[in-house]
Amino acid sequence: MFLVGLTGGIAAGKSTVAELWESLGAEIIDADDLARRVVEPGSTGLKQIVEFFGSKVMNPDGSLNRSELANLVFHDFSLRKKLESITHPLIRALAHNLISQAKSDIVVYVIPLLVESKSDLDFDFVVTVEAPQSDQITRMTESRGMSKQEALARVNSQATPAERANAADRILSSNQSLPLLLNDAKALFKEIQRLANEKAQQNVG
Repeated sequence: MFLVGLTGGIAAGKSTVAELWESLGAEIIDADDLARRVVEPGSTGLKQIVEFFGSKVMNPDGSLNRSELANLVFHDFSLRKKLESITHPLIRALAHNLISQAKSDIVVYVIPLLVESKSDLDFDFVVTVEAPQSDQITRMTESRGMSKQEALARVNSQATPAERANAADRILSSNQSLPLLLNDAKALFKEIQRLANEKAQQNVG
């Protein structure tokens, strides 16, 4: 198996790249999906969050009130670190389990907080998708209904583009038209396939 870490800033285009690579044969595991799973009603994650943050972060149906929690943690660094100390170990354990069960030759783990979470996964290749901050904020305000202040808080809560670039083997720029981004992503996936084949041959040898 060849494990690719796909990271990038919020609203930079990671999902677009992941969807393309999935159509080309990669198996996609998304940390955001895992983050939702570890705080489902009745989960250990949700129980720990409510114990610390209080019942105000729960909806009447027993599910997590994500907007209320986000309002708390994205404006307070210490609270965000506390939340991460609860969720990151749970997400990490689930990711290891799912990756170990993967059937595809190429597995792409979409992990927005690759740098921040100090992921211990043994990635063969890391890619970051980057966009100008102004584009990120525009996308979040137009497609996610956030205010500019909320969007900026989300951007500022993440690692910087330079920090992600230092952790990456390759950078995909989404500061271009969608067709050009997809072309670049297709070309990069061909390179990933070549590297995966080389690794497989080395393991056989």
